Amino acid sequence: MAELVFFSGTMDCGKSTLALQMDHNHRARGRGGVRFSCNDRAGDSTISSRLGLRTDAVEVLDSTDFWDEVVARRTNGLRVDYLICDEAQFYSPLQVEQLARVVDEMEVDVFAFGITSDFRTRLFPGSQRLIELADKVQVLQVEALCWCGRRATQNARTVDGIMVVEGDQVMVGDVAPQNTGDDTAHVEDTLPLETVPVQDTLPMDTAPAQVVGYETLCRRHYMRRVTAHAANLMAGEDQPLPFDIDACLWPGAGAVRRS
Repeated sequence: MAELVFFSGTMDCGKSTLALQMDHNHRARGRGGVRFSCNDRAGDSTISSRLGLRTDAVEVLDSTDFWDEVVARRTNGLRVDYLICDEAQFYSPLQVEQLARVVDEMEVDVFAFGITSDFRTRLFPGSQRLIELADKVQVLQVEALCWCGRRATQNARTVDGIMVVEGDQVMVGDVAPQNTGDDTAHVEDTLPLETVPVQDTLPMDTAPAQVVGYETLCRRHYMRRVTAHAANLMAGEDQPLPFDIDACLWPGAGAVRRS
């Protein structure tokens, strides 16, 4: 029987790599499938992995109806035995329900891959509906790591190296090393680098851009808001361990340490 399976995990735990591997394995056994993605780091209509793997896919839009997508292909004589649905956290709850209907009424396997919660530790609507409806929810076994070496369980957003817990839920990004003097710092590089203008301080045309980044943290350091950048700065200031202060409120957290 066909199944709806949701593979979840934090950023940088190999979701897209697994999606591409599963697609390859099914095609190698003669099954026909369709790859879907949404807001991939490499651009529209693409599934890409940080390991360098990349292939074409159908971009999921607000108007995408998965039932119609399968019907249209089968009407034209194409074989559709399974769907690979990457970046599924960005799908709407209605689209997730369409996927469940495709499984139940067309006997099409659906393999969805996505992040469970956002930088505020709130469930993405698409991920929440997948958890509610999926036949199986599997947490990926490849563990992303916090800067401290513990297993990373939370996705953190930073602005100029300072962790933030407010803002738009969806701001597409990646975790790619950036040469900022902090070997463990990561910044966003999916689209042209996301920037946020500074309001009420300078005219808009002269306002400096703030760099928005992401990194994965263990729960302890997420709750304490201690990012890799902040920890590096604290170490340079002889801060006691464990860190008992809020890194976002520490006066030196936004500065770049100079050698």
